[in-house]
Amino acid sequence: MFFLASKVFWLLVQPTSLVLLLMLAGLALVLWGRRRMAISALGLGVGLHFLVAFTSFGYVLIQPLENRFPMPVEPPEQVGTIIMLGGATMARPSTVRGVAELNQAGDRLTTTLRLAQLYPDAKIVLSGGAGFLQGETESEAETMRRFFTGFGVAEDRLVLEGDSMNTAQNADFTRGLLEGDGGAVVLVTSAFHMPRSVGIFRQLGVEVVPWPTDYRSAGNQGFGIDIANPNQNLETATIAVREWIGLLAYHWTGRSAELLPGP
Repeated sequence: MFFLASKVFWLLVQPTSLVLLLMLAGLALVLWGRRRMAISALGLGVGLHFLVAFTSFGYVLIQPLENRFPMPVEPPEQVGTIIMLGGATMARPSTVRGVAELNQAGDRLTTTLRLAQLYPDAKIVLSGGAGFLQGETESEAETMRRFFTGFGVAEDRLVLEGDSMNTAQNADFTRGLLEGDGGAVVLVTSAFHMPRSVGIFRQLGVEVVPWPTDYRSAGNQGFGIDIANPNQNLETATIAVREWIGLLAYHWTGRSAELLPGP
């Protein structure tokens, strides 16, 4: 129930959806003769679109998340398991074409590959299910398996967790695959996603070594007009808003003991 509710809620409140809803509301109000209210709704829609697409708002919002967990200054000497959370591949083209097509979070895969080379004895847990509302696609764990075996990682090192549909399930379903492993447990995910991920694993009693990757901001950007890449600005703002909402929702529902987990 939580999973379905969260997907429907996000479908309605993400910035592009809010802009569309405000525009539709403005048009409806024009037809009903409510001119002032229509202008207000349309103005809000235009203002919101300008904020998320033509300013650095998204980068300012995402920076505290990305800066929360730095990369390890002193990497662990012994690693028993490397956990990589899904969200780095494109389900439809990967499934149909039999490839591992990466999205903008593809650094999760390349970072995990590097760690697999640094710790050749570590088990690699690939956690990610099939895409939601994307039709019949393979699990992301299977797509990730194709990526790693293509780069020479032995198949017997890979443990596939292909049932999870969100971060809470990533942690829950992965926990049972860690019992009896020696050495540190390294967690690889996007830097903006690391606070929520660590909080969930901690709530389940799993201590991980955070290894963030896939940075979207420079870490020290201020707010201002930014017209260089509106599409990227919009994507960054959307990701940041979703992640802050996710932190609030997971904390309020008891999935994470801390609102903003830290080191």
